[in-house]
Amino acid sequence: MLSVVIPTLNVAASLPSVLMALYEPALDGLVRQVVIADGGSTDPTLKVADDAGCDVVSARPGRGIQLATGARKARADWLLFLHADTVLQPGWEAEVLRFINRHGPEKAAAFRFSLDDDRLRARLLEWAVSLRVHLFALPYGDQGLLISRRLYERIGGFSDVPIMEDVDIVRRIGRRRLKRLNTKALTSAERYVQNGYIRRVVRNLGCLVLYSLGFSPDLIRRVYG
Repeated sequence: MLSVVIPTLNVAASLPSVLMALYEPALDGLVRQVVIADGGSTDPTLKVADDAGCDVVSARPGRGIQLATGARKARADWLLFLHADTVLQPGWEAEVLRFINRHGPEKAAAFRFSLDDDRLRARLLEWAVSLRVHLFALPYGDQGLLISRRLYERIGGFSDVPIMEDVDIVRRIGRRRLKRLNTKALTSAERYVQNGYIRRVVRNLGCLVLYSLGFSPDLIRRVYG
């Protein structure tokens, strides 16, 4: 029923946990295929993917490019796009099945944003993301994206861009067709810890503003760092 597409680039440390969350659903028949769209890893990422039985496809680096490439390799009627540092929490498969059975192929969904950081600042950011999704129907890629192949192809799929691919596709899906799931998508807080929460949030917001104003993805990527 599901093809899971994961873009990778030197993520051998985080990828095993992401794949483990897919293991039992694969045994149960929900996950029929995992596609690793690799952007040129030089660490053991490809070995991890191969040992787990994933289908591997090479692509130019850049999440939008990699996700679009991986989607073309996918075979199932439903697609689940995940980042390589986002681990779906227990119970996700049951909620996905309920969503598919209830809404059918004309809706898409994203999971609930969560960080693997016990500090208050992480909870505040999670609350802010929840508010953003509620007000603007704007989940980011680290919340995953569940979408039928039919709807994915109808809206044109992921654009061949190096950044902001998640905002681009969510806007084309539209508020009416986008639902929120309750299951958490637990994402690494490493980039927030390394860069500082405030600095990282301000940078992300700046990228969103530049995108909304029509600046080129190449410029936005340089700002993002």
